[in-house]
Amino acid sequence: MAVKLKYGSSTRGASEAPFGYRVLRAFLVLLLGCAVASVAVFGYYYIHYKHVVDDRLASGHLFASVSQIYAAPKQVRDGQKLTADAIAADLRRAGYNVNPKLGTYNLTGDSIFIKPGPESYHSTDGATIRTSRGVVTSITAENGAALSGYELEPQLITALSEDANRTKRRMVSYSDIPPRMVQAVTAIEDRRFFEHSGVDYVRIAKCAVQDVLSHHMSCGGSTLTQQLARGFFLSPEKHLIRKAKEVLITFQLEARFSKQQIFEMYANEINLGQRGSYAINGFGEASQTYFGKPLRQLDTAQCALLAGMIQSPSRLNPYRHPERAMARRNLVLDSMVETGAITEQEATVAKAEPLHLAPPNIDASEAPYFVDLVHDQLVQRIGDQDLAHQNLRIYTSLDPDLQRAATEAVEVGMKSIDELVRKLHRPRKGQVEKPFSYPQVALIALDPHTGQILALVGGRNYGASQLNHAIAKRPTGSTFKPFVYAAAYNTSLNGTALGDTGGVFTALTQLNDDSTTFMFGGKPYTPGNFVKGEYPGMVTADTALVHSLNIATISLAQMVGFGNVAALARSAGLTSVEGTPSAAIGAYGATPLELAGAYTVFANNGVHLTPWMLASVRNSNGDIVSDFAPDARQVLDPRVAFLTQSMMEDVMNHGTGLAARAHGFTAPAAGKTGTEHDAWFAGYTSNLLCIVWVGNDDYTDLKIQGADAAAPIWAEFMNRAIKLPQYSDVKSFTPPSGITEATIDKTTNLLANSSCPDNTMTVAFLDGTAPVNTCSQMTESPQNFIEKIFGIGGHKDNAQPPAQPQSAPPATPHAPAQPPNQALPAEPAQPVQQKKKNIFQKIFGGGGNKNNQQQPQQEPPPQ
Repeated sequence: MAVKLKYGSSTRGASEAPFGYRVLRAFLVLLLGCAVASVAVFGYYYIHYKHVVDDRLASGHLFASVSQIYAAPKQVRDGQKLTADAIAADLRRAGYNVNPKLGTYNLTGDSIFIKPGPESYHSTDGATIRTSRGVVTSITAENGAALSGYELEPQLITALSEDANRTKRRMVSYSDIPPRMVQAVTAIEDRRFFEHSGVDYVRIAKCAVQDVLSHHMSCGGSTLTQQLARGFFLSPEKHLIRKAKEVLITFQLEARFSKQQIFEMYANEINLGQRGSYAINGFGEASQTYFGKPLRQLDTAQCALLAGMIQSPSRLNPYRHPERAMARRNLVLDSMVETGAITEQEATVAKAEPLHLAPPNIDASEAPYFVDLVHDQLVQRIGDQDLAHQNLRIYTSLDPDLQRAATEAVEVGMKSIDELVRKLHRPRKGQVEKPFSYPQVALIALDPHTGQILALVGGRNYGASQLNHAIAKRPTGSTFKPFVYAAAYNTSLNGTALGDTGGVFTALTQLNDDSTTFMFGGKPYTPGNFVKGEYPGMVTADTALVHSLNIATISLAQMVGFGNVAALARSAGLTSVEGTPSAAIGAYGATPLELAGAYTVFANNGVHLTPWMLASVRNSNGDIVSDFAPDARQVLDPRVAFLTQSMMEDVMNHGTGLAARAHGFTAPAAGKTGTEHDAWFAGYTSNLLCIVWVGNDDYTDLKIQGADAAAPIWAEFMNRAIKLPQYSDVKSFTPPSGITEATIDKTTNLLANSSCPDNTMTVAFLDGTAPVNTCSQMTESPQNFIEKIFGIGGHKDNAQPPAQPQSAPPATPHAPAQPPNQALPAEPAQPVQQKKKNIFQKIFGGGGNKNNQQQPQQEPPPQ
């Protein structure tokens, strides 16, 4: 049976089908268009950021080569207290064996063979150093010749900061990074780093959900490569556009570099906090900053600490927040257990380890004030402001051991000074404490025979203030007085009688320390002594300097000629001094660095040495770019230098310098205190010269004398210095030819003999100027009763004219063969005596103007 099926009209279906197709087609076209547009936009930005990366990689490296600053080479001497192990440790820190091009060493028992490489500071001549029981017994060159000394490779101090943000980094290669460091970072920051292609999509999705739920974009879903991309090219703000850019750069980095190269770049770029005013970037710099050793020497706990700091370097700073830092470190160790990098037992041992942080003082390890001065001098001499990026090796004068000693001495000394300042400003009962500030400090240490700046501290805390007080001019106070006495000795070289003393100048010349008004330029000038109201009358020149008597010193300067005193000071580098009465007591300014240079004329046989810090500049291959020679010139006759120095030895042993002795410094030394609103101490031994300054930045009176503020710091530093092998060999000062040393009776100022053996002192004289009479020769004794009454007699003529002056040592190039001894015309400065002693005061001593002195025109009198 046939069945017919009847279909309805197909017109409607035909009309509906094309509409659906059209919608689908339109959707597909739109989708395709969006895809094409997205590809085009992605391609545009991919190419754009490819150029961005290309520009950064134009030199072949993501990091600029940074110029490095090195210390002075340490010298090993025959007979020095030093072990072969200590020498090996020093060479290892310098990079020997790690970088064979720099040099190698071979340690065998108590013997070490050293072989500098082609990139060494030194020539490639090697040497063998043998030691026995902690003492160097022999030094032998490769050719078998015996050597008295051998210089080791200079140590790296720091790098010049890279930019205006004062960024510091120490570049490391992937091979320098300990495996524990890699494991610690990946465990806490990016566990799938070696597996993903730069972006961890699963982690991003989790973080997106977390941020939506918390209404705060705080989740860190970035991989190490993304962090690197952000750090190099982008700002740290979190928003979608920046995230897209970050991903594009991440793809570029992943396409160009291996995982090891990416991790190496990350290890050198990541910020790990701040040290003083410097930003610490990279694990290499952070390892030195926080632990004081190279990255490859870190243990598991230390690696975990640095890895933990990545999250928030400031909040997790181990110096400021040790508990937080330790908690974060332990979290990293737990993460390392989870990833299988370490066992539970290893984690437990590492968690029990203290932080073992290096001392936080940047001044001790990196000498930042010194480094700033090095940079400034390089700009002046080489003339290129972009020195940091020239990959130079800058060799300097610094001794790291002595720099550490200087920083520690300043730190100890300033604590005591702060306590004195608090006592001075402590309010009386019922009074309100007024605001006050703590003083600043500077310390300079030189080799007095080379001018080499061995240590420099320019302030109490570089992080708080970068103002370098070592180069700030301040009135020198009584540290200037030795130049007055040296100028007086200059007049004795040709036998000229000094003023109205009746003879040539010696340490026993009588000077008047009664209250006196000096007329200069038509104006009166009435100075006082440091101890107000104390005027001892006639005193010897030695006593005047030993006890820092102002009026006697100005009287002497007047007899010598104020202009002559100023000329001598200027020739010694104190360029601001003028020929006025107040110059004699240090009214004019000088920087601590200038005063250190000036004192070399006393410590170095009359030869002035300009303090220097730059020795040589080399390129990355070790080739010399520039060498620098120190400037030296003869300023004083060696005999004058020694005679002045001899008086400064008395200052140390019997006068204002006793404060240094009271702090335990007993080695032979010469020095002088100074107090002129600020506190000074200038002193030296046979192998080390040190200047200490303490004062207020606002120029207000410190109200603490040099003996109480600066001398203790000086003694603290010198006590530490002489414990170092290179400064332990302190010798007594040796007089040059033409000097006679005599034992003098202090009561009569005549030669001592068996009748007056108890109250004596040793005094240095120019040949032919020492007293000829003895204390027992009563016919030539000091003034008798009648002479005391009428003011006659005495021993003005006991000092004989000196022997014919011997010529000075050969002068250095561009310097006169003889020091300038010719006198300038004396200024019309006439003393006006305020009050003479009466008859009883003449007989029994005392008197003067203890209660009638006028107020001086100048600042409070220096000591």
